[in-house]
Order: sequence, then C-alpha cells, then structure tokens
Amino acid sequence: MLAAALLVAVPATAQQAAQTVEPLVPAAGTVLEVSAEGRTTRVPDLATIRAGVVSQAPTAAAALSDNAQRMARVIAALKRAGVAERDIATSTVGLAPQYRYADNQPPTITGYQATNSVAIRFRDVARAGTILDALVAQGANQIDGPNLSIDKPDAALDEARTDAVKRARAKADVYAAAAGLRVVRMVSISEAGQDAGGPEPVRPMMMMRVQAEAAPTQIAPGEKDVTVTLSVRFLLG
Repeated sequence: MLAAALLVAVPATAQQAAQTVEPLVPAAGTVLEVSAEGRTTRVPDLATIRAGVVSQAPTAAAALSDNAQRMARVIAALKRAGVAERDIATSTVGLAPQYRYADNQPPTITGYQATNSVAIRFRDVARAGTILDALVAQGANQIDGPNLSIDKPDAALDEARTDAVKRARAKADVYAAAAGLRVVRMVSISEAGQDAGGPEPVRPMMMMRVQAEAAPTQIAPGEKDVTVTLSVRFLLG
C-alpha cells in the first residue's frame, strides 16, 4: 500500500526514477558497518612436494643423459607407489655450466650440472614420507616441501561463513547496546576475503641434498585454519 501511495503522490518523477539507480539507504535509523572473521579447522588431506635429481658430468650431454636415467627411475618409483599420473608434473628442467675461478684469470668451465624436478601431490598424506624415502633410494637427491592444503574446502568455508555472521551479529549487539540502541536488521553482507587452507605462498626453491637414513621420514599434517572475512551492515533503531 505504501508503494502504491508513493507512486500516486509523485507521478511526475516516475520516469526520472526509472532512469537513475540510487543506493538503498534506510529511511530512518543508524547504519552500523562491522567486519568479522569466521573460522573453522580441518586436517590437511593434500601434500605437495617437489623432488628432483641433480647430475654433474664433464660434458653437457653426459650430465643430461645421467639426469634423465635417474629421473626415469624416480618417476617409475612414484607410479609403483600408487601416485597417479595427474598428480605428477614436471616443475623445473635445467642445464648449466660449472666454473672454476682464479685470480686475474677468466673463468674456466669444469663441467655441467643438469637438474630436473617434479611436483608431486600426495592425497594420502600419511604415506608421503615413506614414498619420499623410496624416491631417495632411486636417485632423488633434492627435496622441497611439503606444502599442506585441503583438497575440497567448500564445506569448511561454509562453516566459516556461518561463524562470521554470528560474530558480526554479536559485535553489532555490543555497539548497539553501548549506543542505547538495538539491532533492527541486517542491511547487507559482503565477503571481503577467504583462506581455504591452501598451501603457503610459493617460496624460493631451497633444495637440500638428501641421503637415505635408517629412520623413516615422517610428515605430520597438523591442522589448517579455514577463514572467511565478512563486511556486514546493520540498521540500528
């Protein structure tokens, strides 16, 4: 009924109103905007690790040939361990001369170094350490990682969103009470950011030479925080 009354009262401006979109502002009351972060936790179920081979030889061809043979054994070991082909991706391939430096003399090439590494996704995090030990036994001499993440974070993100809305409402109640007002309703909700428990930002490859040890490698998944940040506007009255 109110909408109809407004249309009758101001017919001359109807065409202008149809052409201009104005922001929705409550007719009366105080608008409060708060930011709230909701969170939940999950045990990571995906580990990404880089494993590679470094070979050195007097000639470039010899370095590449040795590197290719050893890398073929590494990849074969991964497949025997049950790692799917879609979870194995070449990360880096390189060939560089090695130099000897002496005072007041130009550098001298002493040989060549070939490198090859693959990024491996382990969907059974508990087995990742055992598989890495097998890779070292097959010739892998560089390891980097693991980067732990959550494979399917949608349900966890929804939990974090629900938590964020509850936190925003609780915060709004505090502000309203302090101002002698009450929360009438939410005006708008927007998502300002999220962290789905993914891996940490990629860092420079800090490769380390690995030697097989008697003690098996263990990887502890721990827990990951899944967070969502909301910006919520409330109408106070």
